Amino acid sequence: MNPAIQGLWPALLLPVSTTGVLDTPRTIAHAQRLLAAGCDGVTLFGTTGEGPAFTMAERKGLLKSLLGSGVKPDQMVVTITALALGDAIELGQHAARHGVHRQMLMPPFFFNQPKDAGIIEAVSQVVRGIGDDDLKLLLYHFPAMSTFGFSHAAIAELVRRHPQQVVGVKDSSANLEHSLALTKTFPDLAILVGAEPHVAPVMAQGGAGSINGLANIAPRLMRRVMSKPSQVEPEDAQLILDILALMSARPDMPFVGVYKGMLAEQTRDDAWLHMRAPLSPLDPTELAIVRSGYRALGARLDRL
Repeated sequence: MNPAIQGLWPALLLPVSTTGVLDTPRTIAHAQRLLAAGCDGVTLFGTTGEGPAFTMAERKGLLKSLLGSGVKPDQMVVTITALALGDAIELGQHAARHGVHRQMLMPPFFFNQPKDAGIIEAVSQVVRGIGDDDLKLLLYHFPAMSTFGFSHAAIAELVRRHPQQVVGVKDSSANLEHSLALTKTFPDLAILVGAEPHVAPVMAQGGAGSINGLANIAPRLMRRVMSKPSQVEPEDAQLILDILALMSARPDMPFVGVYKGMLAEQTRDDAWLHMRAPLSPLDPTELAIVRSGYRALGARLDRL
């Protein structure tokens, strides 16, 4: 297992006001709850955290606030994905200056189907621009979001160019065969999966851990699954599936909104229901279904 990063790093949900203003105190409290529940760290500004919708200043400011609250630099992965490579470099440099060397980067997602050569050069420019010998970069593979991802050839070339800095892949393909192929092809890289049902089988074959959204709601559940990936309790495996089933209880519900609806029900804090535009909150019918579905888990909620 790659020592650069391993374990459970929730893709942190971020609370905002009705007008989309980032709620820093609630974010800090949420991050500290997850760390207290046994998570190895938290991941900032990924897709579950609505990251691309926040400004450079907001992203830098929240990182500093979390550090100021006592969250340690080595308890964070910061996502530096940005439209302009210069912005990604600036975010990476800012994080590195504050001791946060674990970073995650999605390939440029605003041009349709660029060639591998362009993706490789873009990431390479970011690594060189950050200029941090201690950088531990995860390549963020999420083709459903970016319309393309990192091919095996691109990963291999980036590792060749930056063997000390490119340490792993965060695979959000939701394709178990793809995740397992990564662990087999790149045994020296940390492979972290986003699809919760795939965490155990991938870890059993050498995966390093997970960055996922469900850990916002069920950190202890995910921690148990990851502690014995070859011996997952059937009750825990089924509970994961039952929670995730709420994502498709109605067509086209935004997964971030469903997670926020569950967290609002769990914490009895409806401030979690707000979203940052262009995402929008669940409508009343959708929210009622999510709330009732969450409550229907009954006694099993104690396992979360």
